[in-house]
Amino acid sequence: MKVADIRRTFLKFYESKGHTIVASSPVVPGNDPTLLFTNAGMNQFKDVYLGFDHRPYKRATTSQKCIRAGGKHNDLDNVGYTARHHTFFEMLGNFSFGDYFKKDAIHFAWELLTEHFHLPPEKLWVTVYAEDQEAYDIWHKEVGIPADRIVRIGDNKGARYMSDNFWMMGDTGPCGPCSEIFYDHGPSVQGGPPGSPEEDGDRYMEIWNLVFMQFYRDEKGEMHKLPRPSIDTGMGLERIATVLQGVHSNYDIDLFKNLLAAAKAAVESVSTVPADINSPSLKVIADHIRACAFCVADGVLPGNEGRAYVLRRICRRALRHGYKLGARGPFFYKLVDAVRKEMGEAYPELMNHEIEKVIEAEERRFLQTLSKGMDILDAAIAENKTGVLPGDVVFKLHDTYG
Repeated sequence: MKVADIRRTFLKFYESKGHTIVASSPVVPGNDPTLLFTNAGMNQFKDVYLGFDHRPYKRATTSQKCIRAGGKHNDLDNVGYTARHHTFFEMLGNFSFGDYFKKDAIHFAWELLTEHFHLPPEKLWVTVYAEDQEAYDIWHKEVGIPADRIVRIGDNKGARYMSDNFWMMGDTGPCGPCSEIFYDHGPSVQGGPPGSPEEDGDRYMEIWNLVFMQFYRDEKGEMHKLPRPSIDTGMGLERIATVLQGVHSNYDIDLFKNLLAAAKAAVESVSTVPADINSPSLKVIADHIRACAFCVADGVLPGNEGRAYVLRRICRRALRHGYKLGARGPFFYKLVDAVRKEMGEAYPELMNHEIEKVIEAEERRFLQTLSKGMDILDAAIAENKTGVLPGDVVFKLHDTYG
């Protein structure tokens, strides 16, 4: 299944279960000063969970545009060097607002994975919050997962986000215990099961997080019960695509293979050396163009503060990696059309051709700065005999030349 097929299958499955397909909200959260960018599918439903907003439906499903490149959820520096970190990604989700709860959420997920995506049941592991006996019993007694493939994990006092089986959107907001579903890639891949000392390996990959939304955490850190227990789930589209396409890296799925090929061609069009298709720098470029394109499509322009600065930083990080690959002219803006070909049908906002103009203007501005900065750096290295650059030179390169 291609990425577009997986997205469509997920949404249609939940529509058949009485869910309303709701369009993705923008990457800029509406009326929520606590978030720099939309970072999860439930963001647009935050006030629904709190009882302040009422919708004509009690069940919803979305494929949400997400950016994690600032604030509490910041994956920027990992992108390009791991198999699964991105600045922009899509979060598939299903939501219940005081309608169904743990039992149906678990059974729906299992049906989709095993009967529609045809994943072998014996390849699936789950985790539950240590004190959540109800979720454990549903997985074990009703679904039939053996006890040795169900792992109980504690919450570490809420110190970490989206981990330890107690999910929080941020410092404040709706939260609750969760149950994560993992796919076992097999003994040929290094790593241990969730909860083990070797859990950071790639053998067992988390593909879906089922959050049982029961509480609201206030500014003092105190937990209050929500008026109606609800469901919020999130499954990374790129992650499930790796499983369904039989690969171990998000960059090997069809969408990224096409973006990497486009990035390679764009870099080589302004370079005298070939670009390695497996280069981390090329992965950075292929990842970052999605974040930049969607930011601009949703109204963010490069600047020096807040979201504008994050967009500028993402864009300039991609350009710096292009420079490392030999690019000496504008190339990044050319990739917007490649993103449009991959995702334009699902996200028509990408059809705005002003996106290229904004990114090209930022690219040309930075290339002038980068060239001057590299000249200063090269001269400082040539003149230096100690192997340590003076602090004032380093500060100037960072503060003035980005």
